[in-house]
Amino acid sequence: MTNWTADDLGNGEYAEVNGINLYYESHGDGRPLILLHGGLGSGEMFAPIIPRFAANHRVILVDLQGHGRTADIDRPLDIKFMADDVAALIDHLGLEKPDVVGYSLGGGVALLLAIRHPQKVGRLVAASAGIRRSATYPEILEQQGQVGAAAAEFMKETPMYELYQRVAPRPEDFPRLLDKIGQAMQQDFDYTEEVRDLQVPTLVVAADADMCPPSHFVEVFALLDGGQRDGGWMGEGRPKGGHALAILPGLTHYNLFMSPLFATAAVDFIDATE
Repeated sequence: MTNWTADDLGNGEYAEVNGINLYYESHGDGRPLILLHGGLGSGEMFAPIIPRFAANHRVILVDLQGHGRTADIDRPLDIKFMADDVAALIDHLGLEKPDVVGYSLGGGVALLLAIRHPQKVGRLVAASAGIRRSATYPEILEQQGQVGAAAAEFMKETPMYELYQRVAPRPEDFPRLLDKIGQAMQQDFDYTEEVRDLQVPTLVVAADADMCPPSHFVEVFALLDGGQRDGGWMGEGRPKGGHALAILPGLTHYNLFMSPLFATAAVDFIDATE
């Protein structure tokens, strides 16, 4: 699989939806697949694995509120709002139930999209996205509590800062983005009941050394009727609704998004027929 670079990206368009000028770009042809990035990133972070997704799909990379080439607006950085933005983009582009793949922040957005707008989503892949704040390791919650504008100076040597400075419409907004992400990460959440009622076929993905323990993602799978019985010779015992689980070996929260294992698992699930 040939890796793409930043030179292969960045030739997208903007859609005015929900009061935000949302940046997106398309690559490849075939059934549409929306790919949603992690916090402090952009669609560009998937460059190493986009060829795997784009081989047989029209991949639509979206830069979420305040990230990448999408400028921030005067509202909280809330995954519910961002999910509604993606739903509005689906309508704007006239897409018929595209599949949606999200990682970390994007995984949460993808999950909320499927919860709030199930009629707009074909199949869903939610990677490295816990459904309950308390499932995150305590030391990570402590680190998240230190995210804010004051950390901007210390992040100037990081890839996230380099990307933001290179592509953001207002590079000077980086401290503001850190403030809003820090505030968002302090908000408690628990989507247990919503996930239990999820109607969209969903693949739950995590690294074996993620921000939450593997047991949390097994718990999410159990909410989706997974892990309750033997699957059977013909798959008759698999979870009702077509859900699945993948714990990917040798990966962490910080490199899963560029792993060929992640791309392969996601594409195989999306291309599966019931």
